[in-house]
Formats: sequence, C-alpha cells, structure tokens
Amino acid sequence: MPSALLAIDQGTTSTRAIVFGAALAPIASAQQELSQVYPAPGLVEHDPEEIWDATLKTARAAMARANVAAKDIAAIGIANQRETTVVWERASGKPIHNAIVWQDRRTADLCDSLKRTGHADAVAAKTGLVLDPYFSASKIAWLLDNVAGARAAAEAGRLAFGTIDTYLLWRLTGGRVHATDATNAARTLLLDIGSGQWDPALAELFNIPMSMLPQVRDSAGDFGVTDVFGGAIRILGVAGDQQAATVGQGCFEPGMMKSTYGTGCFALLNTGAQRVASRNRLLTTIAYQLDGKRTYALEGAIFIAGAAVQWLRDGLKLISQASDIGPLAARADAAEQVYLVPAFVGLGAPYWDAQARGAVFGLTRNCGAAELARAVLEAVGYQTRDLLDAMRADWPAADGAATVLRADGGMSASDVTMQFLADILASPVDRPAVMETTALGAAYLAGRAAGVCPDLAGFAATWRLDRRFEPRMDAALRERKWAGWREAVGRTLTSR
Repeated sequence: MPSALLAIDQGTTSTRAIVFGAALAPIASAQQELSQVYPAPGLVEHDPEEIWDATLKTARAAMARANVAAKDIAAIGIANQRETTVVWERASGKPIHNAIVWQDRRTADLCDSLKRTGHADAVAAKTGLVLDPYFSASKIAWLLDNVAGARAAAEAGRLAFGTIDTYLLWRLTGGRVHATDATNAARTLLLDIGSGQWDPALAELFNIPMSMLPQVRDSAGDFGVTDVFGGAIRILGVAGDQQAATVGQGCFEPGMMKSTYGTGCFALLNTGAQRVASRNRLLTTIAYQLDGKRTYALEGAIFIAGAAVQWLRDGLKLISQASDIGPLAARADAAEQVYLVPAFVGLGAPYWDAQARGAVFGLTRNCGAAELARAVLEAVGYQTRDLLDAMRADWPAADGAATVLRADGGMSASDVTMQFLADILASPVDRPAVMETTALGAAYLAGRAAGVCPDLAGFAATWRLDRRFEPRMDAALRERKWAGWREAVGRTLTSR
C-alpha cells in the first residue's frame, strides 16, 4: 500500500510542494517564488499559467528529492491562497485574464455601492463575511464586465470560475473535475455557510451566472485523479491555506486558536458547530467540513504581515534577505516608539477600510532603519491583538489569560516577533515543531480520506511544541504601547 502523501501549498508569494512519509514526517520539499503583478496602485494580479507551471515543477522536484514515484503516493492534498479569482474557458482551459489576487482593491466602489443600498446585513447573515473587495464575488463581476465578450460567454455556459484550488484541480484532472471544498467556497461571498450551498440570490446580487460555479465538496474526499506525475494519483484533500493550517495545528476543539504569519496574518478561533455572528467586524467562516459536517470559526484577516518585510527588502532595500530583519530590529533605540500601520492595500479586520493606506508615525531625527524594522515586526503583534480582543468580545468562551495562540508561517521563525506577540497579547504563544502547518494540514486531509492517517484526535495527539513564548513585558509599558498603536490606526482610517 502506498503511504507517502504529496502536499501542494500554493501561496501568494510562492508555490511549495512537500512529500510527507510515515507519521506525516516531511521527507523532501521544493519551492518556487511567484511573480507579483501590479497593474496600478491597489491592483494585484498573478499569472495563472505561472502558478500551474510552478505547481508541476515543485511537485516533480519534491518527488524526485524524496525518491518516490506516483505509485508510492497514497494521495495529493492541496492548500491554496484563498479568494484569488480565476475565470477560464471551459473548452480550452485558457484563463480570460490574470488571476485577481485577494489583496486587490479594484472593486472597492462596487462593494461600497452594495453597502449603501442596504445589502451588507443580508450578505453577512448568509455568508458570515463583510462586503469587501477581499472576497471573490466582486472580482468575478469585474472580470465579466471588463473582459471583452466575457459576460456573453459566461451566460452561454462557456466560462468557469474557481479559486486557485479549483483551477489546479481542473488542470490536474484534464478538465474532468470542476470542484472546490467548503472552506474555499465560504470565501466567495456566494455560499450560504449554514446550508453549505451556493445561494442563487447572492449570485444574482453580483450578476454571476450559477453555471460558472464549481461543485462544493468536503475538505477530505474525492477530487478526482491526476496522471501528470508519471502515474495515477488520487486527489483527496483540499482546503484554503488558513483552514489547512488550522487543521495542521490540530485546532479541533472549540476555543483553540491559531494564527499564520505569511504574506498576511490570519487568526482562526474554532467555535465548533456553533456559527458565532461577530459584532466586532470579524468573519464567521467554515474551518473545515468532514463527512458533510461543518465546523465553524471566527476569523480575523490582516492583509499585510510578511509582505511588510518584503517591502523593507525589495522596496526600501534596507535588508538583503528576510531573516536580516530580526538582528536589525534588535538594534533599535528602546527610547524611540515608531508605529507602522501597514495599510498598503487597505485595512482588514476589524476595521475593513479599503481606502486606508500605509503610514508611519512617531518618527524623530534619531530614527533610522533599525527603528523602522522594529515597527514592521511590532505591527504584527498589534494587529493580532486587535483580532484577539475582538474575538474575546464576540465569544466570551475565548476570554481569559488561559488563551494560548498557536503561531505558524514564515514570521513565526523570528523569536523577536513571537516574544513581542506574547508580550502585547499578555498570553502565551506556542510555536510548533513542524512549521509547515499549511502543507501538513493538506496532507492530513488527503491521508485521512485515503485511510493512511488517524482520526482527528489521533492526529491532534501528534502535535509537538518547539517553543512557548511567555509574556514578560511590564503591564504599564504594554498599555502605553497599545494606546500609541490605537492612536496611529485612528489617524490612518478614512472611515472614521
């Protein structure tokens, strides 16, 4: 019986493939950076063909490094950047336009118009989401209205929509499977998360033909077979990257919380079978769907986390590689207090201000690269506290100092960042021994469906701690710094 699992982790800045072996131990991996396309300020796109090419190359490279063939792989699991939108021709599989990335703000006016005409509450009641350009529906509408011939083709049934998971499934299966899982479907503004079905009224609101939408399936189950890796391999797991990380972190019990620090930062709090309607502008979403049963979560979405480190590296040229930021930030003058509000593509939860833009506050003549680097790292902690405070207000079961945050993603490797996070939250932060939790979650979902992985409790028991960061900042200093952050954000918001 084959026992290896292949995880495809298609993210915003790179595509990664990891082969997992016995006991879900990573054997080999490969990664390729993804080009970022910025047609105009606030617009972000990806080339779908580049994503497909990188998926093939990294998966084949990981398999070669692990010395496994298709016959050795029990199943493939896919995790993907969520909300990013692709529309393609059914006949040829050719995308009609670049993928519109989740960070893209081009549909802000459409979302604002829908808010002004009174649709926000009804949309939130069905989807758990806010009317924001972040989600897929307004991106689909833009493509249909701005690509020549697209709307007529869609209404004739000739076009298909998908988030990146769906697009990859289509390509991997040679167009035989047009499907997504519940976690990705829940990020489109088109799914009723109570029924788990596409909602015709929402599709009508955005003027999107229902024929474009993929079939919604469980996160672990049959997504077809691919033969592009030298033999037939079943695809048995799919989840949006943040939900896959929730699974990978073993957050299966209500009250457990994880936060992933990649391009953005996304915190999910498991609320079990209970859909908690946020009063503090968080999202109610599907954490995972197994055997037809949905588990829900409260989510806070921060658009810019690691992307601010990339800005220091690529935009300002203050560091040569991402790992340089920690040592640089450690040299900052403790007497200086600089705040970066990283609203480069607007602010996400709990503010949802699509028009806000990045700003730096507190600069003095003595400030330099080190102080700015520290502000970039501290912004992650401040934004996470925004989310945790909102979660505690929405769901009292999450309250109390006993809340432990399980952190993962690239920035969690920074001890400086994780210590500040614990300090500003006044709560412990746990970093797992296996850092690639997104890929691990995708692999587990596929392995569960393939029958080579244990049940949820058995998998959760395998979670291992690398390091716990305990809060050690003086309470008075914590509140002074927090008050400064709140003031900085208040001065950045356009929707005050």
